[in-house]
Amino acid sequence: MDGANTLLQDLDDAIARGTDESRAKALWHATDLLITGRYVDDDISTFGEVIGRLADEIEVAARAQLSELMAVCDHAPLNVIEKLALDDEIAVAGPVLRDSSRIDEKLLVESAMTKGQEHLLAISQRESIGEAVTDVLVKRGNQEVVTSVAKNEGARFSGSGLLHMVRRAEGDSILAEQLGLRKDVPRHIFQQLISKASEDVRRRLETERPEMMSQIQSSVTEVTGDLQSKFGPSSRSYFVAKRVVTTQYRQGNLNQVSISNYARQHRFDEVQIGLSLLSSLPVDVIERALMDRNREMILVLCKALDFGWDTTMSLLFLGAKDHLITARELHDNERDFGRLKIETSRSILKFYQSRKNSAGADPVTGRQPELQVH
Repeated sequence: MDGANTLLQDLDDAIARGTDESRAKALWHATDLLITGRYVDDDISTFGEVIGRLADEIEVAARAQLSELMAVCDHAPLNVIEKLALDDEIAVAGPVLRDSSRIDEKLLVESAMTKGQEHLLAISQRESIGEAVTDVLVKRGNQEVVTSVAKNEGARFSGSGLLHMVRRAEGDSILAEQLGLRKDVPRHIFQQLISKASEDVRRRLETERPEMMSQIQSSVTEVTGDLQSKFGPSSRSYFVAKRVVTTQYRQGNLNQVSISNYARQHRFDEVQIGLSLLSSLPVDVIERALMDRNREMILVLCKALDFGWDTTMSLLFLGAKDHLITARELHDNERDFGRLKIETSRSILKFYQSRKNSAGADPVTGRQPELQVH
């Protein structure tokens, strides 16, 4: 570390009285020492101070070259990575935004929120991208950016991010097809996409994703008609679902994750039984809450159970006609859900539980026509 310490001591003189050539020489010397050596965190921090201060004094072309080197350095100083990533020049910021393993999600979000489309495009090409970052990309990005992130198999999307992508795919056949080809798109989102896609895109996705198209067709058939005759306690499938979910509940494994998974798979029996067990409400109350066009009760129930919005959204799609919800309705539901307070929602839930208990109904098999959900 003597070389780096010496550089740090002489830095002020180099900046104050040195030429552009001597500063660049000092920068590359410090960079070579860092890349070729093995150092502990304190040593890397020292290099970061040296390289960061010199980087302020060099031209764009030199900063771009530095960025190329730092992007592939697995122990690049964090302050240098931040300085490069937030540079207004895409030639400087691009390499680290695309390739650096040292850049964290917070910094990626900051860049995506404050920089231009070229910066967003670079981020969209990273090997992996978290939900917080893609949420910004799909809202701020232009057509090239959103198409790029849709193609990126390492990108992860939140439920609201996927819905935003579906809305942007309306009239954009390239984006619609790329989104439809993603294996991580849940069925209810895929169905939203198909309902808005052009005939050409629909035909191509039928060829590329026949299993998804088949599942959607069967699920639409299941949900239409008399739900109680199909999903009620008299059916064999209901008793199988009841046994599985009840066992899961008794073992302490029934939770938000399992309910969300059941909803995304359109397993209505498992959802209504699971929610009944978690809320101590009869199945018929849960069913009406899921199917009621007034979504207030299901929003209250989800808030009382401390479910997140993504899980709540899956339940809303499950109960919606043909599993379709307009973007405006979904936005209104998300707004209403955000305004609900957990304490208030749990008080409402306790009220319904007390009415159930006074009638002596079983939470999974009991029928209570007198209990109304408003």
